[in-house]
Amino acid sequence: MPGAVETFIVDSFTDRPFRGNPAGVCLLKAELTEELMLAIAQELGLSETAFVVPYTTANKLAIRYFSPKMEIPLCGHATLAAAKVLFEKDDACKNLQFITKQHIDLLITRREDKIQMTFPVYRTQPATVPPALLTALGLNEHRNAVYNQETNILLLEIADSRVLQALEPDFTALVQAHDTINGVLVTAPSQRKGFDFESRYFWPWSGTNEDPATGGTHTFLTGYWSERLGKTKLNSFQCSARTGFMEVELLDEDRLVINSTARIVLQGVLWV
Repeated sequence: MPGAVETFIVDSFTDRPFRGNPAGVCLLKAELTEELMLAIAQELGLSETAFVVPYTTANKLAIRYFSPKMEIPLCGHATLAAAKVLFEKDDACKNLQFITKQHIDLLITRREDKIQMTFPVYRTQPATVPPALLTALGLNEHRNAVYNQETNILLLEIADSRVLQALEPDFTALVQAHDTINGVLVTAPSQRKGFDFESRYFWPWSGTNEDPATGGTHTFLTGYWSERLGKTKLNSFQCSARTGFMEVELLDEDRLVINSTARIVLQGVLWV
């Protein structure tokens, strides 16, 4: 048996504890079974837990992500959380490379008080929205609907970020309204000073009811709003109850960077 696993809880996409999105981080000496990683994610009860194991060198590591329901192919806030832990453990470390299960290379750089993550750019295609899904979300109308295949997420754009913040979905009805997606992302232009767009992410199909601050959705949100607003550098605000923020920038057609901060709020040992 693996025995003791060094474990952390980190609030990502925030500069204050108990805000942003909490992620579990387990630093492993060797790989665990998928069944055990899922059980640990269920025990911690957070939206995602990252499992990090040495890959080839001290700064190159394999990373996998589990929600309490299933393995997630790519997760921004758990990547940020894992990087925060490793940078805090080694003050001399400035760069990391994570390799996901899908063999995506995530390059991470510490820049003073912020952490910069390089992510792939994903594209979207036009989509239709079942009327029952709009009803479950509490929406009467939407501006646009697109779908991202890599994450299996449906994106809905609405006109008013105040409506977005006030949404109170019926999650039972939401699950019944669609049976093939992992989640639905609702987004709107921001009316907050210093921010370009806002979003909320609901994913009762594959995780918790709502993800407080979601980096992975920005793999396609960044390109979506870059095209609409005509700029490659944008500031994103997630208007969930805990809130979250990040800076995003398109580097080219295939890569973007996400910049933000995180706070470690708990450190301990998990016995398995």
